[in-house]
Amino acid sequence: MKILLLSPYPPYPPRGGGAMRIYQIIRGLAQRHTLTCLTFVPDAAAEQALTPLRDLCRLITVRGPAPRSLLRRAWTTLASPLPDMALRNASPAFRALLCDLVAREHVDIVQAESIEMASYLIDLARNAGASSSIVRRPLLALDQFNAEYVLQKRAAITDLRAACTLADPVRRGAGGVYSLIQWIKLAHYERRILQICDAVMVVSEEDRQALERLGGTCHAVVPNGVDTTFFSRETLTGDHRAPLSYAAPVMVFSGTLDFRPNIDAIVWFIEAVLPRIHARRPDIQLLVVGRRPAPILRRLAEQGRLILTGEVSDVRPFLAGAAVYIVPMRIGGGIRLKVLEAFALEAPVVSTTLGVEGIAGLRDGVHCLLADTPQQFADAVVRLLDDPAFGRMLGAAGRRLARAEYDWEAIIPRLEAVYQR
Repeated sequence: MKILLLSPYPPYPPRGGGAMRIYQIIRGLAQRHTLTCLTFVPDAAAEQALTPLRDLCRLITVRGPAPRSLLRRAWTTLASPLPDMALRNASPAFRALLCDLVAREHVDIVQAESIEMASYLIDLARNAGASSSIVRRPLLALDQFNAEYVLQKRAAITDLRAACTLADPVRRGAGGVYSLIQWIKLAHYERRILQICDAVMVVSEEDRQALERLGGTCHAVVPNGVDTTFFSRETLTGDHRAPLSYAAPVMVFSGTLDFRPNIDAIVWFIEAVLPRIHARRPDIQLLVVGRRPAPILRRLAEQGRLILTGEVSDVRPFLAGAAVYIVPMRIGGGIRLKVLEAFALEAPVVSTTLGVEGIAGLRDGVHCLLADTPQQFADAVVRLLDDPAFGRMLGAAGRRLARAEYDWEAIIPRLEAVYQR
């Protein structure tokens, strides 16, 4: 089949959960299909960095999207019926190029990666309905990373509750109001997308149920995955790398550090959980791995409450060297790639229930430890610090689960099955 993939940002290098998913989908589909990737790039350096991807597919780039100021976002939050995510990647140049490609070339499937690109599917459906000259339009598929209205619902509830108790009620209250508005808009927008697209894929059964509560049909669960060959201690050694060793035990968190759910997770952990751990294990340190740390995280690092690595070229040594890998998520959805990567590297994991939501087959006390209150989370971390053998047992079971259910080699055929149906 001839597939045209729409990417909201460069899928290579595959850093960050969305870029990793898009890259792995390209890598898997390119083995058996003719693939074109139409993607935004912010600048010339990012375009140059995409070079290795040209060995897998035809690559077409559009410079952008144009940045939107906070004032502009505030105005559209109040004035536009569309959610912020529908406006984030609006580009006349991208839209014109997409329409030209579909008009000039035979394309079987146009697949938008994430809701940020769904507006282009809406445009194609509208154009096909309005033009009597279009005999056959391509099938329109959406690869939905999250049930986004649920994410904003959780963010609104978290922020509005926090605004009643924290020292910065204005900031958290404003965030809560923003998320409340986006929650309502996204519910309408995602319902519309379900009605327009020929196929909608989600990453978890929980997301499928959440979206179908809006009306419409999600056609398949195509979960996030992990390359368990690359993310393995054996490959790490073969690449002449090794798990990092530290003078003191280290807890590790990884992710994109300007992403609101990640910021909330780290701040909650430091304020509510870390003091309880330090009361029993004052030697433990928190290492946060990722790019674009938010100002509040930089301030916490300056206070000595965490260590920031910044962007790293290879996250594996950090995860493999963790005494405990923490996932203190309170906002979000989907399946988090960071958890699957930690499982594949046999890291002992402590997570909130939400942090591992969507991972089918996962069992508390077998693959990881689950904890939802500050005291439970602290107790679970200390348990693993005091019993490394138990941590190794959890790590081995986590890797077995990742290999059996979440390797990309097993996931790509599920996506192809949707196309065939």
